[in-house]
Amino acid sequence: MKHLLSLNDYSKKEILDFIDLAQKIKKNYNKYSSKLKDKTLLMIFAKPSLRTHLSFDVGMHKLGGHSIFYNLEQSTLGKKESIKDFSEVVSRYVDLVMARLYEHKDMLELAKYSDVPVVSGLDNYEHPCQALGDLLTIKEKFGKFKGLKLTYLGDGNNNVTHSLMFACSKVGIDMTVSCPNKNEYLPNEGVIKKTKVKIVNDPLLAVKDSDILYTDTWMSYHIKESQKKRRINELRKYQINKKLFIINKKTLFMHCLPAGRGYEVTDDVIDSKRSIIYDQAENRMWVQMAILLKLLKKAD
Repeated sequence: MKHLLSLNDYSKKEILDFIDLAQKIKKNYNKYSSKLKDKTLLMIFAKPSLRTHLSFDVGMHKLGGHSIFYNLEQSTLGKKESIKDFSEVVSRYVDLVMARLYEHKDMLELAKYSDVPVVSGLDNYEHPCQALGDLLTIKEKFGKFKGLKLTYLGDGNNNVTHSLMFACSKVGIDMTVSCPNKNEYLPNEGVIKKTKVKIVNDPLLAVKDSDILYTDTWMSYHIKESQKKRRINELRKYQINKKLFIINKKTLFMHCLPAGRGYEVTDDVIDSKRSIIYDQAENRMWVQMAILLKLLKKAD
């Protein structure tokens, strides 16, 4: 049995297999419409969600299975029940667990005691499903990975950034992270060492020759409102706007959403013809369908 908690746990071949299967499903999902008949996915949410919730829910339905939404605000978990007991019990009821949690350590503990595959729908360390959906989108737009350059601008100490760093390094995309030279914004040091992704503080230098510019919100769920003004001032020069975007006239724009319009990205970029954010959002569903099939060994 294998979980999907970090893309660092997966080989290049395994990642490409997810992308290849997602492309096949997207082309003809009716072929897979009964693959997960009588299978049940438990979806655990400690954080609000639009794309993760709907894409897993609809994806499971398209595969002939059933999904259950479980809100931790009304749960016994962490209040009257340990993660161990919770995981041991739900493993007796369902075939798969997808969890969207705050802490990576809780994700690891959930998986440790689970007798069924656990998929990370996001935690404070990684967002592997987002990065796999992004790879699917990049493959559709460019037809390749090797030789491409992706530049991420803004807050690099970010779960999406970390998963992208693992994903790009595995498939051969040259990735650069451009952010302030402060620990608060720099990617996890261990991820930098493992992926050897470049850190370039100057955004104008970082975006040169980029095929893709990528950003995420400056105000993640764990950031306090009192920090907003300071963070905006410190991250302002990393905003993806027309000045940065026009440097390379064929560069595409990516964002995992939700977007802070007017903060990390301007309307004229996010609404431009070179913005592929909605393709990204859709592809979350197709790649997650591939993940569900692979983890349950129902891909053939």
